[in-house]
Amino acid sequence: MWGRGKKLPAERRPALERDERVLGWARTTDDGTVVTTNRGLWLPGRAERLGWHEIHKATWDNPRLTITPGAPVGDGDGYTIMADQPPIRVSLTDPGDVPSQINTRVTRSVAVSTHHTLAAGGAVRVVGRRVPGVDGVTWHVRYDEGTDAHDPLVVLQTAQLVAEAAYVPTE
Repeated sequence: MWGRGKKLPAERRPALERDERVLGWARTTDDGTVVTTNRGLWLPGRAERLGWHEIHKATWDNPRLTITPGAPVGDGDGYTIMADQPPIRVSLTDPGDVPSQINTRVTRSVAVSTHHTLAAGGAVRVVGRRVPGVDGVTWHVRYDEGTDAHDPLVVLQTAQLVAEAAYVPTE
């Protein structure tokens, strides 16, 4: 097992922040390394870590790990508008507990997740995410395909939904 039971070789160690620690790791079939930390996920070919709060979806179908990151595409009143980025797929040679760590960490980062149909048409998912090193919850919204994020009624209703969600206890 490559995960917790075996130390990550120095040459495979990403540039961690001072308070970041390795939780597990696995090699990929193309000799890359997937590293899980308390702060996020390091994937082969990426110079930066994906924070747990930046991962919209993660699926495991042995031996393939598929990560769908979200990226900010705009800002609203107290929230960030997110959109899915292209999925990143890697095959792990000996996954150990890396897939379960990813599932647990991504799931734990979600404090609130609700989906709403909008009066102006379309729909939005309002998500409160826990971000390592940040107090409280960070608010993201993800519009369903076909929703006009620039429609003033959509913007107003989204802000109201985020404000309502922010008043609901998240712990």
